Amino acid sequence: MRAQPGEWVLLSYRIPREPSTPRIAVWRKLKRLGVAQLGDGLVALPADARTREHLDWIAEDIVDAGGSAMVWLAHPAAVGQEREVVQAMADARTAEYTAVLAEAEQATAAAEPERLRIMRKLRAELRRIHRRDYFPPPQRAAAERAVTALHPDHASEETA
Repeated sequence: MRAQPGEWVLLSYRIPREPSTPRIAVWRKLKRLGVAQLGDGLVALPADARTREHLDWIAEDIVDAGGSAMVWLAHPAAVGQEREVVQAMADARTAEYTAVLAEAEQATAAAEPERLRIMRKLRAELRRIHRRDYFPPPQRAAAERAVTALHPDHASEETA
Protein backbone atom coordinates (compact mmCIF):
# COMPACT_ATOMS: atom_id res chain seq x y z
CA MET A 1 0.00 0.00 0.00
CA ARG A 2 2.94 2.37 0.59
CA ALA A 3 4.25 4.40 -2.30
CA GLN A 4 7.83 4.41 -1.07
CA PRO A 5 9.28 2.80 2.07
CA GLY A 6 9.99 5.36 4.70
CA GLU A 7 7.91 8.14 3.18
CA TRP A 8 5.15 9.60 5.33
CA VAL A 9 2.55 12.30 4.81
CA LEU A 10 2.23 14.62 7.81
CA LEU A 11 -0.52 17.01 8.78
CA SER A 12 0.46 19.84 11.08
CA TYR A 13 -2.57 21.78 12.28
CA ARG A 14 -4.13 24.14 14.77
CA ILE A 15 -7.85 24.50 15.10
CA PRO A 16 -9.77 26.87 17.39
CA ARG A 17 -11.14 25.29 20.56
CA GLU A 18 -14.49 27.03 20.07
CA PRO A 19 -16.75 26.18 18.52
CA SER A 20 -15.87 22.59 19.36
CA THR A 21 -17.89 20.96 16.54
CA PRO A 22 -15.25 21.41 13.78
CA ARG A 23 -12.46 20.29 16.12
CA ILE A 24 -14.40 17.14 17.05
CA ALA A 25 -15.23 16.46 13.39
CA VAL A 26 -11.54 16.70 12.46
CA TRP A 27 -10.56 14.42 15.34
CA ARG A 28 -13.12 11.82 14.22
CA LYS A 29 -11.91 11.94 10.61
CA LEU A 30 -8.31 11.50 11.72
CA LYS A 31 -9.30 8.58 13.95
CA ARG A 32 -11.19 6.90 11.06
CA LEU A 33 -8.02 7.20 8.97
CA GLY A 34 -5.92 5.55 11.69
CA VAL A 35 -3.31 8.30 11.88
CA ALA A 36 -0.25 8.10 14.09
CA GLN A 37 -0.30 10.97 16.58
CA LEU A 38 3.27 12.32 16.59
CA GLY A 39 2.54 15.30 18.82
CA ASP A 40 -0.07 17.95 19.54
CA GLY A 41 -1.46 18.94 16.17
CA LEU A 42 0.88 16.65 14.25
CA VAL A 43 -0.27 13.38 12.70
CA ALA A 44 1.24 11.00 10.14
CA LEU A 45 0.23 8.30 7.69
CA PRO A 46 2.30 6.17 5.33
CA ALA A 47 2.53 8.20 2.12
CA ASP A 48 0.51 7.19 -0.90
CA ALA A 49 -1.93 9.04 -3.15
CA ARG A 50 -4.94 8.09 -1.02
CA THR A 51 -3.49 9.13 2.34
CA ARG A 52 -2.15 12.38 0.90
CA GLU A 53 -5.55 13.20 -0.57
CA HIS A 54 -7.33 12.44 2.71
CA LEU A 55 -5.01 14.66 4.71
CA ASP A 56 -5.31 17.42 2.07
CA TRP A 57 -9.10 17.32 2.47
CA ILE A 58 -8.87 17.45 6.26
CA ALA A 59 -6.43 20.37 5.99
CA GLU A 60 -9.03 22.22 3.90
CA ASP A 61 -11.69 21.48 6.55
CA ILE A 62 -9.39 22.88 9.24
CA VAL A 63 -8.72 26.09 7.29
CA ASP A 64 -12.46 26.43 6.57
CA ALA A 65 -13.06 26.20 10.33
CA GLY A 66 -10.68 29.11 10.98
CA GLY A 67 -7.61 27.05 11.77
CA SER A 68 -4.28 26.56 10.05
CA ALA A 69 -2.96 23.40 8.44
CA MET A 70 0.00 22.24 6.38
CA VAL A 71 0.55 18.89 4.70
CA TRP A 72 4.14 17.65 4.43
CA LEU A 73 5.94 14.67 2.95
CA ALA A 74 8.75 13.44 5.18
CA HIS A 75 11.20 10.64 5.91
CA PRO A 76 12.04 9.70 9.51
CA ALA A 77 15.61 10.54 10.50
CA ALA A 78 16.02 7.19 12.27
CA VAL A 79 14.70 3.75 11.35
CA GLY A 80 13.97 3.06 15.02
CA GLN A 81 11.63 6.04 15.22
CA GLU A 82 9.72 4.80 12.19
CA ARG A 83 9.48 1.31 13.71
CA GLU A 84 7.95 2.79 16.86
CA VAL A 85 5.29 4.62 14.85
CA VAL A 86 4.57 1.53 12.73
CA GLN A 87 4.32 -0.64 15.86
CA ALA A 88 1.94 1.79 17.54
CA MET A 89 -0.29 1.79 14.44
CA ALA A 90 -0.18 -2.03 14.21
CA ASP A 91 -0.95 -2.35 17.94
CA ALA A 92 -4.03 -0.16 17.55
CA ARG A 93 -5.31 -2.36 14.71
CA THR A 94 -4.46 -5.51 16.69
CA ALA A 95 -6.73 -4.31 19.50
CA GLU A 96 -9.55 -3.67 17.02
CA TYR A 97 -9.18 -7.08 15.34
CA THR A 98 -9.02 -8.78 18.74
CA ALA A 99 -12.32 -7.14 19.72
CA VAL A 100 -13.93 -8.32 16.46
CA LEU A 101 -12.58 -11.83 17.02
CA ALA A 102 -13.95 -11.95 20.57
CA GLU A 103 -17.38 -10.76 19.44
CA ALA A 104 -17.45 -13.30 16.60
CA GLU A 105 -16.49 -16.12 18.95
CA GLN A 106 -19.26 -15.13 21.36
CA ALA A 107 -21.77 -15.04 18.50
CA THR A 108 -21.16 -18.67 17.53
CA ALA A 109 -23.59 -19.77 20.26
CA ALA A 110 -26.34 -17.38 19.10
CA ALA A 111 -29.39 -18.48 17.12
CA GLU A 112 -28.98 -18.18 13.34
CA PRO A 113 -30.88 -14.89 12.80
CA GLU A 114 -28.90 -13.19 15.57
CA ARG A 115 -25.63 -14.74 14.35
CA LEU A 116 -26.30 -13.40 10.82
CA ARG A 117 -27.04 -9.92 12.18
CA ILE A 118 -23.80 -9.95 14.15
CA MET A 119 -21.89 -11.29 11.12
CA ARG A 120 -23.12 -8.39 8.95
CA LYS A 121 -22.22 -5.89 11.65
CA LEU A 122 -18.75 -7.40 12.07
CA ARG A 123 -18.12 -7.49 8.30
CA ALA A 124 -18.86 -3.76 8.19
CA GLU A 125 -16.52 -3.23 11.13
CA LEU A 126 -13.77 -5.22 9.38
CA ARG A 127 -14.16 -3.00 6.29
CA ARG A 128 -13.74 0.10 8.47
CA ILE A 129 -10.66 -1.37 10.15
CA HIS A 130 -9.13 -2.45 6.81
CA ARG A 131 -9.29 1.15 5.56
CA ARG A 132 -6.94 2.24 8.35
CA ASP A 133 -4.82 -0.91 8.48
CA TYR A 134 -1.51 0.06 6.89
CA PHE A 135 0.58 -2.63 8.61
CA PRO A 136 -1.70 -5.70 8.96
CA PRO A 137 -1.08 -7.73 12.11
CA PRO A 138 -1.64 -11.52 12.27
CA GLN A 139 -4.93 -10.95 14.11
CA ARG A 140 -6.45 -9.61 10.88
CA ALA A 141 -6.68 -13.07 9.29
CA ALA A 142 -7.97 -14.64 12.52
CA ALA A 143 -10.74 -12.03 12.81
CA GLU A 144 -11.72 -12.49 9.16
CA ARG A 145 -11.92 -16.28 9.59
CA ALA A 146 -14.01 -15.95 12.75
CA VAL A 147 -16.50 -13.62 11.04
CA THR A 148 -16.71 -15.87 7.98
CA ALA A 149 -17.37 -18.85 10.28
CA LEU A 150 -20.58 -17.16 11.46
CA HIS A 151 -22.21 -17.73 8.05
CA PRO A 152 -24.61 -20.73 8.13
CA ASP A 153 -23.14 -22.26 4.95
CA HIS A 154 -19.69 -22.15 6.50
CA ALA A 155 -20.92 -23.62 9.78
CA SER A 156 -22.64 -26.55 8.01
CA GLU A 157 -19.44 -27.26 6.03
CA GLU A 158 -17.45 -27.50 9.24
CA THR A 159 -19.88 -29.95 10.85
CA ALA A 160 -20.17 -32.14 7.75
